[in-house]
Amino acid sequence: MMNHSKIQAMAKKLTKNPDFESSLKELETLVNKMEQGELSLEDSLSHFERGVQLSRTCQQALKDAEQKVEILMKKNSQEEITSFDSEDA
Repeated sequence: MMNHSKIQAMAKKLTKNPDFESSLKELETLVNKMEQGELSLEDSLSHFERGVQLSRTCQQALKDAEQKVEILMKKNSQEEITSFDSEDA
């Protein structure tokens, strides 16, 4: 079980990275620019590379958030964790 200091360390690590919302917004902006088809090949590749980085950042942020939820659920003695199905939402 994680103690309070480990949770605080995880939170500090998360705050050092750009937040999920700003990364996602930047990723959406890059995709929109690329979809317009007006970028040079070099700019397209640069945007693509940045998009991959942002995608990984967002995926990691979601993974970290999921882990935090699992930790909190276990702390509250709710051992059974059901998967979220986006089709049910």
